[in-house]
Amino acid sequence: MVRMMLLCCVTLGAMAAEPSLAYAAAPGVPAPAPRQESPFACVESALSRAERKQHFEEYGPLLRARLQRIHELPDGYEFGFAPEAGTYRMLSTWMFQERLCCPFFDLALRIDREGGPLWLRLTGRKGVKEFITAEFDPWFREGAR
Repeated sequence: MVRMMLLCCVTLGAMAAEPSLAYAAAPGVPAPAPRQESPFACVESALSRAERKQHFEEYGPLLRARLQRIHELPDGYEFGFAPEAGTYRMLSTWMFQERLCCPFFDLALRIDREGGPLWLRLTGRKGVKEFITAEFDPWFREGAR
């Protein structure tokens, strides 16, 4: 009886710690479907006409003009900017819009300590780096300083 209770506790503990074990342990319960990944294509309908204008015609050129450096990463790039409040706000809005039209990107915004730069990190799964290189060509031409 004690062995049975111990086995139940260990099994339930493992299931709580690792949800995928719960599916494997429960007969007849289907495993979760693998996450479907979006294609490497911009979803233009994700942004309203006004948002597209802001994103591509206003923020894009302004951010490229403020871009100070680019770091290549194994799975993408980091774009460095001066740590200014206006640039941070603009990047925050730009990132939110970008994640809607390009859901395959991993996006992060970081400010380095001691007055260091503000970094936009743009990465993702295999193939994303090549997509960034092609689609963000103006950023590389205008921003590589």
